[in-house]
Amino acid sequence: MKITINRNSFLNELATVQRAISSKTTIPILTGVKINLTDEGLTLTGSNADISIETFLSVKDEKAQMLIEETGAIVLQARFFNEIIRKLPEPTVTLEVMDNNQVAITSGAAEFIVNGLDAENYPHLPVVDEKKQLEIPVRVLTKLINETGFAISSQESRPILTGVHFVLENQTLKAVATDSHRLSQRVINLENSNNDFDIVVPGKSLQELSKSFQDEEEMVSISIMENQVLFKTSNMYFYSRLLEGKYPDTNRLIPTEFTSEITFNVAKLSAAIDRASLLSHEGRNNIVKLSLADNKAIIFGNSPEIGNVQEELTYESITGEPLEISFNPDYMKHALKAFGNIDVVIKFISPIRPFTLEPTDSDISFIQLITPVRTN
Repeated sequence: MKITINRNSFLNELATVQRAISSKTTIPILTGVKINLTDEGLTLTGSNADISIETFLSVKDEKAQMLIEETGAIVLQARFFNEIIRKLPEPTVTLEVMDNNQVAITSGAAEFIVNGLDAENYPHLPVVDEKKQLEIPVRVLTKLINETGFAISSQESRPILTGVHFVLENQTLKAVATDSHRLSQRVINLENSNNDFDIVVPGKSLQELSKSFQDEEEMVSISIMENQVLFKTSNMYFYSRLLEGKYPDTNRLIPTEFTSEITFNVAKLSAAIDRASLLSHEGRNNIVKLSLADNKAIIFGNSPEIGNVQEELTYESITGEPLEISFNPDYMKHALKAFGNIDVVIKFISPIRPFTLEPTDSDISFIQLITPVRTN
């Protein structure tokens, strides 16, 4: 194998597959990146127990400036290889596989000789039936991930809650995540989606997936097998294992009747929550309190060690009964960030029952739920 290629183009592909490579693995070859060169172009592969990423750089890509002298394949230790390529002196780099799986890496006056591994020993990627289940724009999938992924659980005691639950039914795609303290659910309508499914994708996989996309406007197709899902774009295959088990019925958690409602601009409320949490973060209990009474909305933050803060909030409208409720300000900030700069209505039942946040725009099916903190 021998190839000369633009260093930056090569680094971009390396950075993508490196997201799937872990230094902690029981299979030593998986600490490496597989490089496969054909007459059509260069394929890079990285994998771990949860995700596998394969990217393709075409010989026709002018930015790659690819000169293929001899095809072949090799596996190189990913972390050191990436560092070497990044620090080479010239805009192009030449890779040449020599005897005993050694690889010469040259750029200008710099030359490295590194030990590689036989690519034949690299595990095969999962076989996924590529019968297209669903095709959506990258920007839509990325938005779904951003709107729900933050609410997954970080506790492995309930593994199913460390993922996002995707259900496609009757041309409606629902994504929901919860850690049992908060919930985020987004629903979108999709045309030409005839194959229903019900899967739970690990949150960590989705975070890496959203970082791996390079073009927001292209389409991504989603194909599913028993325990794997494949997200495929024009130059990337992203495989993830699926979480096993039944996701809780979250529909029953969302209340439908409320006693108080208040409408805020997200940006203004988020800034006020941020100020109130400056002191609450310093205390042992990370809690802020919201009071609704006499057509006023006041937020309180308190740290016995430092002091307290209160601020009268600017709101758009308010109805219902007086209320005092305490909650984790970080949960609220994460929820508000997912909405963007719009108006939201917050609906309450009582100081000890979960409250909801929804856009005032009824065309957007997006609801979040936060469980309050009981205080004496």
